[in-house]
Amino acid sequence: MAVFTADAGSRAAAVLPEMQQLLRLIDQGGTMLQARELATVDTLGGPLPVIGVTLGNPDPKVPALGFIGGVHGLERIGAQVVLAYLGSLVRRLRWDLSLHQQLESLRLVFLPVVNPGGVLAGSRANPQGIDLMRNAPQDADRGVPFLVGGHRLTRLLPYYRGRADEPLQVESDALCRFVREELLGRPVSVAIDFHSGFGLRDRIWFPYARTRRPMHHLAEIHALCEVLDQCLSPHPYVMEPQSRHYLTHGDLWDHLYDESLSLDRGIFLPMTLEMGSWLWVKKNPRQLLSRHGMFNPLIEHRQQRVLRRHMAWMDFMTRATQSALRWLPGPDTRIDHGEQALIRWYRRTAR
Repeated sequence: MAVFTADAGSRAAAVLPEMQQLLRLIDQGGTMLQARELATVDTLGGPLPVIGVTLGNPDPKVPALGFIGGVHGLERIGAQVVLAYLGSLVRRLRWDLSLHQQLESLRLVFLPVVNPGGVLAGSRANPQGIDLMRNAPQDADRGVPFLVGGHRLTRLLPYYRGRADEPLQVESDALCRFVREELLGRPVSVAIDFHSGFGLRDRIWFPYARTRRPMHHLAEIHALCEVLDQCLSPHPYVMEPQSRHYLTHGDLWDHLYDESLSLDRGIFLPMTLEMGSWLWVKKNPRQLLSRHGMFNPLIEHRQQRVLRRHMAWMDFMTRATQSALRWLPGPDTRIDHGEQALIRWYRRTAR
């Protein structure tokens, strides 16, 4: 993993606006943040770096929160929301004493553009035609939706997983290494992956995608959901397991969550914010004429509204992660939280 260099970034900035914005923020952050090149991806526009940014206390004993975007290149709004929040933090670092104090006991990590080749091409997949969020090795434990759940037929069809005998794609591997180095093994860590394109509601999904069985830390997720409902109400989010809607093969967050369980230390809670892009289409039906418009707000003021919409929740998540030991269920409440979670999310779907 190389330290990020300006030369590597300047090549990318010329062809990718999101990368240009990221480079600008890295420059503005100066010594208050660190950036490193996790991988280089070959694209038609030339080699593009996958860049991770970190700030706050690197001590592995403090909690950490990761913001991930751009896994699916077509969903540019995900990368833009992550960049907007990083930009807000960089500007606040100049004057906000409370933020500096917060970062003394918190680690924040950003991977805004996981799939730069896909963002450049306006493609869900990476330049090799592989869907990164179907690229992990595990299979669902029952039937998945045709194509959408992931397949190994051909890269000419969407949701292609890649061949079973191939290693993870460069971008997938970069994400997994970054998560292992910065998040896994800490007492508490959270990852939020930003996507768009499902329904009329903003949904916060948690594992699993490969099975309808509950995750090991279901009680902790329920406790977090309870704090969210109490402290950020009213809010627009529906928090639920992805498996309530459909199952998929090869989900990277399932893969990393299971890896965290094998370490048997700390609590790792991966989540996906699935922004409801159908709402943007409903307000502007002409977006259906554009593939890009099905996943991103095209009107400028609506895009700005989406970028602002999630700031309060992202701020909430930084505080919740930093103070996790105050809301995580203890031995006396964990069973109750687990039972409430089963009633809330699984009683009608478990079978």
